[in-house]
Amino acid sequence: MSQVKKNRLSQSLLGIALSLSLFGSASLLLPAQSAQAATVSASKADQIVKTALSYQGKVKYRFGVKDPQHLTFDCSSFTQFVFSKNGISIPWGSRAQARVGSPVKDKAHLQKGDLVMFSVSTPGKINHVGIYLGNGKFVGNSPSRGVAIYDMNSGYWKNRYITGRHL
Repeated sequence: MSQVKKNRLSQSLLGIALSLSLFGSASLLLPAQSAQAATVSASKADQIVKTALSYQGKVKYRFGVKDPQHLTFDCSSFTQFVFSKNGISIPWGSRAQARVGSPVKDKAHLQKGDLVMFSVSTPGKINHVGIYLGNGKFVGNSPSRGVAIYDMNSGYWKNRYITGRHL
């Protein structure tokens, strides 16, 4: 084999070895990055929930209204307001919010900070939204109690859940 061919072969092998080395190093970093991303996500969810709960007893409900200056909101303008306070832009309207993020497979897969959608009038039609807290509870703004914690698994809300969205 000529010296030129040996040099080319050596360079090719060196390039392959370097590529494999970088690939292996990068794949070793992925779990740490994923764990960090999960921590940030959990931290953001905690902050979203904290923000929403801080408005209990301070917000007035009015259908079709988005008035942050007077803390008067409907359900979806309240969730929009809370997410905005945490640097996340979502549209106004429960049906519009049902199209953001990624769908949650079912109630069992909901995570803290997820949007939860309900039907409060026409069966099967999304027309109410809240923020999931965990353990079957959510915080939302409603005409009857304003911003409060509600139980999805009993009483009025038990059979009204439609879907959830993870942002």
